[in-house]
Amino acid sequence: MFDRMTLQVLANHARAAAENMAHTLHRTAHSAFVKETQDFTVMLMDRGGDTFAVPMELGATWYPGLTYGRVINMVEDYRPGDVAFTNDPYSGHVATHAPDTHLWKPVFAEGEIVAWTGGHIHNTDMGGAVPASLSRSLSEIHQEGIRFPPMKLVREGEFDDMIMRIMEVNVRKPSLNIGDIKALVGALNTGERKVHAMIERFGRRGFLEGVAALKDQAEAQARAILSEIPDGDYIFADYADEDSDHANPCRLKLSLRIRGDSAVLDFTGSDPQLGSSLNVPSGGDPRHTILLVGVYYVLYTLNPRVLLNTGLTRPFTCIAPEGTVLNPVAPAAVGMRSLTCARLRSVIFGAFAQAIPERMPAAPAGNNCIINVMTRDDRSRKTVIAAVNPVVGGGGGMPHRDGTNGSGADAAYLKNTPIEITETEVPVEFLRYGLARDSGGAGRWRGGLATEMAFRVFAPDTRITARNRDRSFFRPWGVLGGRAAGLSDMVVNPGTAEERRLGNVDTAVLQPGDVLQIRSAGGGGRGAPQEREPWRVARDVTCGYVSVNAAYNDYGVVMDGGRVDEGATERRRAYLPRHDGPFHFGPEREGYERRWTPEAYDRLTEILMGLPIHWRFFTKTEIFRRMTEGRSGRAGVEQAFAETCARFPDLPRLAEVAEAAE
Repeated sequence: MFDRMTLQVLANHARAAAENMAHTLHRTAHSAFVKETQDFTVMLMDRGGDTFAVPMELGATWYPGLTYGRVINMVEDYRPGDVAFTNDPYSGHVATHAPDTHLWKPVFAEGEIVAWTGGHIHNTDMGGAVPASLSRSLSEIHQEGIRFPPMKLVREGEFDDMIMRIMEVNVRKPSLNIGDIKALVGALNTGERKVHAMIERFGRRGFLEGVAALKDQAEAQARAILSEIPDGDYIFADYADEDSDHANPCRLKLSLRIRGDSAVLDFTGSDPQLGSSLNVPSGGDPRHTILLVGVYYVLYTLNPRVLLNTGLTRPFTCIAPEGTVLNPVAPAAVGMRSLTCARLRSVIFGAFAQAIPERMPAAPAGNNCIINVMTRDDRSRKTVIAAVNPVVGGGGGMPHRDGTNGSGADAAYLKNTPIEITETEVPVEFLRYGLARDSGGAGRWRGGLATEMAFRVFAPDTRITARNRDRSFFRPWGVLGGRAAGLSDMVVNPGTAEERRLGNVDTAVLQPGDVLQIRSAGGGGRGAPQEREPWRVARDVTCGYVSVNAAYNDYGVVMDGGRVDEGATERRRAYLPRHDGPFHFGPEREGYERRWTPEAYDRLTEILMGLPIHWRFFTKTEIFRRMTEGRSGRAGVEQAFAETCARFPDLPRLAEVAEAAE
């Protein structure tokens, strides 16, 4: 048995090993999206493929609870020097969209596998219908690029040349993909050496027992946190703006049930599997890491000393019915699952905000938009495809401070690329890159400001993909009297006669001289704006975070010549309306839910879940089309469904067949 001190020493060694892996990858990667934006992971895993150590300084923060066990078992006869890989979301549900290429390597000691090193890189492009492979408009996974089921990429230290050749002819910039993959193999080799060093220090048996103890400790820490939260059922819902191009909202619903030191996250009532690429391929795994990312953020917020490994997942059980947006069946497209995951985190934060309102922040922006450009570089006479920059919104107002500007909490791991580097690698000219004034939700603690970026292109038919475009209709919510944040936006040629507002469109073709301007959402505010000290508001005005008009209208602070007029402010605040209730969603959602009440949407999802999977999204669209002016609530849904059944008489019979099949 490990005493606490020795276990902490092992934990430090394991984390240091993971950090070394991350630095190896970071320093040797080829694409800007890996070496600058840092969309990658590395990890150490036990013999069963459960993660027991991840880095804290570099890379994405989604996967401390990831298990590779399913894909490990799909490959046979591992030998020293082997590296296996996959990017297929439906083969073991480890990769969750095609650009994420996952690799894993066995670590042998005394002729036996004692651990695994693993990780993923987000490839800039995997082929498919659009540059960068990802768009909301894609409807089946075959459009999202080439997929590799779990197989060996490296055999006893030698790369499989045939696999490399297949990748070369199917992706748009093979040198970036292959360079990043080789960098990740180097990181896995680094991790292998570090595991051997730990075995040398702690002994083979001590290492294996210590790894198990690390997971047990993480479980105990998670259960201790849950034990401090009042038992109860906490229900929350949030919406993605569109379930496909120019279409209807997509609802995610969570019933969080906390009992003692365990919790159930029941996503029943969320939308059906969609006919777009917003689906999240969890495979119905009750502890799939992608369903629990929001939980990791909550746990780490409540206890920053918690160990980040698969032990954290043990107290939680997720329910995601098959054929829903959180558990689709093949060949549903899944490339834009990160947009839905942002909303998934929002519903988790909202549920916990009801359970422990005094400790939770307002909503972060929840739209980490990634801009990719495919264009012709006349300087090098080559085609360029590259990630330009993530446009990440603000964090929600915290219990003790303002939300972080331009780096919203749950997407803060995405680092910005200096514009000088981007302009060197891609023929674009940046016109603006900074914070958007008045975009943070007003509150005692202000929401973090949105990011705004504008650039000009120079080549004909420059193709832009802007994945995760969202929050242009449903705002990030405020809490405890705080106000909802500003919306996102994307505009071509702003302020000119050729101005085009694109809303949530995530692809565009630009011509020489065109300017693309994109703004994220802000973070929600926390606490009543009238309670914010006037000097803080005045400082925000001086810094350019809040305009004079917003200081007056939102905070009730009257500015006169750069100073606060104390008397006028006191009088203005006496008449400034307060918002009652735990959440402020903004006028758009409030208006929407007057027609689509929670009870109406519950009835909709109940109807849809009674149909065969391939009829659900179609029927949802038909019901929405018939929810015309004058119809609302549960009765409106019933009437719209009756009309749909009249138009398609087989629907009732199909519902009976589906029920019998269950």
